[in-house]
Amino acid sequence: MTIETHPFAVLTPSYIMDAVESQGYLCDGRILALNSYENRVYQVGLEDQPTPVIAKFYRPNRWSEAQILEEHEFSIALEEYELPVVPPLVNQQGSSLSTYDSFKFALFERKGGHGPELDDLDNLYTMGRLLGRIHAVGAIKDYQHRPAIDAVTFGHDSVALISQNFIPQELKTAYDSLTTDLLQRIDAAFAATQGVNYIRVHGDCHGGNLLWRDDAPHFVDFDDSRMAPAVQDIWMLLSGERERQRVQLSEIVEGYNEFYDFKPQELALMEPLRTLRMMYYAAWLARRWQDPAFPHSFPWFNTVRYWGEHILELREQLFALSEPTLELI
Repeated sequence: MTIETHPFAVLTPSYIMDAVESQGYLCDGRILALNSYENRVYQVGLEDQPTPVIAKFYRPNRWSEAQILEEHEFSIALEEYELPVVPPLVNQQGSSLSTYDSFKFALFERKGGHGPELDDLDNLYTMGRLLGRIHAVGAIKDYQHRPAIDAVTFGHDSVALISQNFIPQELKTAYDSLTTDLLQRIDAAFAATQGVNYIRVHGDCHGGNLLWRDDAPHFVDFDDSRMAPAVQDIWMLLSGERERQRVQLSEIVEGYNEFYDFKPQELALMEPLRTLRMMYYAAWLARRWQDPAFPHSFPWFNTVRYWGEHILELREQLFALSEPTLELI
């Protein structure tokens, strides 16, 4: 597939402005592409308004309309509970999702802020309080259309894709053997925690989706929101050596428990979820390799060196899965 035939190729400046203006705005010609690969996101200047609007064009054939609207409904509900999130704007037809030509898109307010300092324990405590409030809302109802984060979708399907189409032949035996062992342990971990409750979570809770302003964190981009154990939104905030992570985890959970009860049995899923994310990320790059933005932005992907390093990382995870579960202080 070439640049000219890729669906995102139609997103020229004039196309973007026409889409935004179809919702009753008047653009001033200023357009800035923002860092986004799964979708395409632009900051668009408006006439007679000091603050630009953010226009998010959804990747075709990824989420259905019902799945997008469910995510919108969740973030709008969070704002109604006065939580610091950035929900989509509702258009003149009363919908948060608009269509222009062949593209589904949504508009958002532009919110400023800076990246969080997640090595600060006070900040982690504050993050825990916010996550507790978000999950309290997330537990009110389930997604009916969006899938869950599970071992099949994130693990087995990802490994099958890589093994069949991407892993170099000289590394295939090592990859297949290693991932078989990993998936067996992950399946066992999920089977042992069948009583864990799945709720609506952010799903991609890393520093890039957090803005810090007014001494408080603000969540953006719920695009990867799914049904998952609550710990999915917690483990990604941890960093450093094991003992350091234990201290960080305890700070987060202390704040979290002020608004929603964290179930310690979910800690057994931290390393399985981390491993699944690593598998899914490699498969995500593979699935998107025909998008011209990906070879340009990830030139190191799909090389023998990349796959060799990926196997080494997965071997480290095999060791991590055999370690005792991280415990709270």
